[in-house]
Amino acid sequence: MSRETCVSASPHGQNCRRRCLGRQPVYDIGVARDHNFLLASGLVASNCFNKSHSTAYAYVTYQTAYLKANYPVEYMAALLTDCSGSKDKVRNYIATCQKMGIEVEPPDINRSDVDFTPSGDRILFGLSAVPNVGQGAIDTILRARAEAGGHFESFADFCTCVDLRHVNRRALETLIECGCFDRLHPNRNQLLQALEVTLAWAQSRAKEREQGQMNLFDQTEGDEAATATARFDAAPSLPDVPDLSAQEKLNREKELLGFYISEHPLDNLAAAKVLQPIPTSELANAPKRQLISAIAMLIGLKQITTKKGDPMAFLQLEDLSGQVEGVVFPKVYERIAELLQVDTRLVVWGKVEVRDDDKSQLIVEDVEPVESPRLVVVRLTPEQAADRDAQQTLQTLLSQQAGKPSQTRVPVLAAIGSAWLLLYPAQYADVRAPVAFIAGVCGPLIGADLLNLRQIERLSAGVMSIGGAGTFDGIVV
Repeated sequence: MSRETCVSASPHGQNCRRRCLGRQPVYDIGVARDHNFLLASGLVASNCFNKSHSTAYAYVTYQTAYLKANYPVEYMAALLTDCSGSKDKVRNYIATCQKMGIEVEPPDINRSDVDFTPSGDRILFGLSAVPNVGQGAIDTILRARAEAGGHFESFADFCTCVDLRHVNRRALETLIECGCFDRLHPNRNQLLQALEVTLAWAQSRAKEREQGQMNLFDQTEGDEAATATARFDAAPSLPDVPDLSAQEKLNREKELLGFYISEHPLDNLAAAKVLQPIPTSELANAPKRQLISAIAMLIGLKQITTKKGDPMAFLQLEDLSGQVEGVVFPKVYERIAELLQVDTRLVVWGKVEVRDDDKSQLIVEDVEPVESPRLVVVRLTPEQAADRDAQQTLQTLLSQQAGKPSQTRVPVLAAIGSAWLLLYPAQYADVRAPVAFIAGVCGPLIGADLLNLRQIERLSAGVMSIGGAGTFDGIVV
């Protein structure tokens, strides 16, 4: 870039853009002032950001934008590696990868490297971002993996190959709970229960190798000796215990990593549209003081008491894109307090406000557990409503969800254009039919996205009204 191009920008304009950086001193470079071409050309002006610095910023910005546009997987892998020490940044950039259509695979003991690594159109999770596993432990694991031919056969094989003096018990528990051994042993609970015995066995074998000892059966000959030796050296068997529940696995991942990695509790609702939900990462751009809704996990709750003695709460909400703070004032909190359980999936209604520190927060007006719809509405076109095959299929699907007579029921309506038709009255439909079922089964049947409506317009005269004309909760497919 030529000097003429550099000086084309106004010093005053650059100063306005860089005001946050404060005053920049002007240095005498050792020549007479009237011969100082930097000052004479305006490259460095009084109280003005150095143009060479500004040019360097612009050039680096151009380079990174080019890499992100043309090599997105490699670029995001490098970005994740650079911030691997920050849980919040890793979580945010993984959310960015999801928006870009790039999948970040969970850590794998046989595939992951120190850093986040590109693998086709995916990124392999880097071991450097796994807590409680230091650089020394990672180096030991990678060295042992290379010596083992690039692949560990089992958890016991891993324990015998690595130097357990550098990979301690806490590191192993973390690797298990983060899913590093899922491809070898999908039952994490088995590995956790067998960890003590397996470590003792592996340490015993390592000690024997170090001392050059032979077992008793090495003194004998023939097939019988080989069989006995194999039995003596065999790894301890894994206990017959059930695996951790999906929610337990996710909770431990979240506790260790700061985010979910194997999957997200909201993944099975990712394709559903709930009143055109706004991702938490985009709340800052949402219309202010306008009622919006979002699907989120309640991951934290703090109850406080106002000066008047009324309880209220601050919520920590998380979806696939990030986190946001929710505020529940006393009147609303009194009404929805029993629904605010940590680790539940909620449909949240509220209005966006911007705090003095420019951070957005959601003023919560109502919440509803995703799993408890109060009304099911099937949206049909006139052609679909007239199709006998579609009618029969829909009737069969809803009948399968009818449940037991003792269970609470919800009505099922069909919305055909502007008309409403009662398909199943309250005594037939099961309130426990989950949103995932409605989205995954009924949705494809009628080719529609899942919507969750907080308010539906007044039903026309002559059409059955649920709970009176006006508003009601519901699920629309």
